[in-house]
Amino acid sequence: ALMAIIGFFIYGEVSTEMDNPQAIYIGCGIGGMFITIAILQIIGRGRTTTWDGTVVDKKVLKKRRKQYNTGNDYYWQEYTVFVIVIKSDSGKEYSIRDEDDDTQFNYYQIGDRVRRHKGLNSYEKYDKSRDSIVFCNACASLNDIKDEFCFRCKCPLLK
Repeated sequence: ALMAIIGFFIYGEVSTEMDNPQAIYIGCGIGGMFITIAILQIIGRGRTTTWDGTVVDKKVLKKRRKQYNTGNDYYWQEYTVFVIVIKSDSGKEYSIRDEDDDTQFNYYQIGDRVRRHKGLNSYEKYDKSRDSIVFCNACASLNDIKDEFCFRCKCPLLK
């Protein structure tokens, strides 16, 4: 946010298209937008809780949807939805849904114990002893089980 304000201030000083304070107002608006998005993300993370559960079901659903060309012309697109159903220890059911990607579907097996960590948008499998891959809980990238840190975001992998 601060960089947006400083950047627009400098732009207002050197530009012939826009002068200060108009450039500073635009910088403040963009900076305010960054701050608002950050606050909303922090609030959203704060509402999640850590819980444990068990994978109770896996489903493969064949679906189709309308895809529009120009105008009112459309066609039907076929796709596959892979669903993993997890029942928390408190009895509530959650599901992981992926379209046309069976990576997580093949990773989790019925009966696997999982943990949903507060503030993260991922599930951690308790027993990874038979796995050759592990998902990064920070960015959801697929990593080799031998690695200690995620290749993409450099966060430690939970093993």
